[in-house]
This record gives sequence, C-alpha cells and structure tokens, in this order.
Amino acid sequence: MGKVYLVGAGPGDPDLITVKGLRCIQEADVILYDRLVNKKLLEHAKSDADLIYCGKLPNYHTLKQETINSFLVKYAKKGKVVTRLKGGDPFIFGRGGEEAEALVNNGVSFEVVPGITSGVAAPAYAGIPVTHRDYSASFAFVTGHRKEVEDEEIRWESLAKGVDTLAIYMGVRNLPYICEQLLRYGKSANTPIALIHWGTCETQRTVTGTLSNIVEVVQKEKIENPSMIIIGEVVKLHSKLSWFQKSAQQYYSYAQEAY
Repeated sequence: MGKVYLVGAGPGDPDLITVKGLRCIQEADVILYDRLVNKKLLEHAKSDADLIYCGKLPNYHTLKQETINSFLVKYAKKGKVVTRLKGGDPFIFGRGGEEAEALVNNGVSFEVVPGITSGVAAPAYAGIPVTHRDYSASFAFVTGHRKEVEDEEIRWESLAKGVDTLAIYMGVRNLPYICEQLLRYGKSANTPIALIHWGTCETQRTVTGTLSNIVEVVQKEKIENPSMIIIGEVVKLHSKLSWFQKSAQQYYSYAQEAY
C-alpha cells in the first residue's frame, strides 16, 4: 500500500512552497496537479514520475472530482507515493477534505501538507494586511460561489456586520451580487475593496475602489479570474504599503539592462 500527500502548492510564486511540500514533489511516483499550480514546481519531480493534470476552469472540469478521488485511491493501492498538488492550501476551498474522506473510506494512508493560501498571500503582495490594529481585528475566508442554501440572508448579514475584512475567493463573476448583498445588510457604500489578479505572480495586477463603484472599475480594467477580492478598511493601505509590483519592476528593468 502506498500513501497520498495532499499538498498545498501556495498561491502562485513558486518560492512560496513549503519545505515539506517540495519534498513531497521530489519523492512522488505520481503527481496529480491543478490548473493554478505553478508549473515550475513540477521541474522538481522525478524524471520517471507520472504527471496527471486535473485542472478546472469555470464550467469546465478536465477531470471530475470523483475521477480524481478514484485515481488517488488506485495509485496508492498500487504501492505508489502519490502527491496531490493543489493551489494554495488543500483545506481552504480546495476540496482537500473531500479527497481525504475518499482516502479514509478506502483504507488509504494520507498526510495533509498545508500551503500558503491566496486569501493571505495575495493581499500581502499587494500591500494589504488582512489584520491591522487600527483597521481590522477579524477576517473571514469566503467563497464567491457556492450552492444555494436556506441561510443565505443570514450569511450575508453576518459577514456585513460581524467581520472587518473579507477575503473572497472565486468571486469575480458574482461581484455585482456580492456588493449588492453587503450594501443591503449594512456595509457602507464607501467601504474600500480591492481585486488582486494573479496574486504573487509576475503578472499580478491590483485595482481598488469602493462597494459603490468597483463593478465599473473591474469592467473597465478587464479583471477576470483568478482574482482575490479583499473588502475592508485595510485596503486603504494598498497605496502606502504596495511593495511587490515596485520590486518586480525594478528586478525586470535590471534584468533587461543586464541582458
């Protein structure tokens, strides 16, 4: 019997992989990896490792979740060391919990290797701390799309009134609805909001606005997924603390001159 490692690959910058996560890549016989995993990480795999792409696009799944689960079980039962490489953290909107359940149900040994999630890393690279003594004493990770549930109104009222900073994953398509619900349940129209596209990557872009105008800003700037949405007073610090894009520009300017 082999073993499965559910590994968080981090938010995009390949240098943000954990030491243990990198070791799981290096030692794996089989790697099943997602769309948002930086492909540079796969260069650390063994030359004879099987690499299986499991990427998902909105409304299109290369492999269904049930198929991925069956692959994990099948290869582990063949005695393979299997690394399931997932963007961010496997237990934060990564379906890692579902995969772990499937492994337990089939008697397969596994470990979870946490990763740096985009809800913290993307705003950090944009100069936005999710907590700050002057602005935010609480934050929440929220999915921007999910199955309809009966407590939807209670959910939005709680988020609008009870949390200082919201980090919303996969929410670009539903941005108008998100803003509408937060305004409906008490958030000020002047509440700052940022969208960070391809956070921590070379192509990172950040746009800011308020709940009242961010939809127009996003349409004008053509911001699409993958993007993190950060809502709260901490967004005001973006212009002051933004460091990554400045350092990236300096680095690439130096590289071009050297070349």
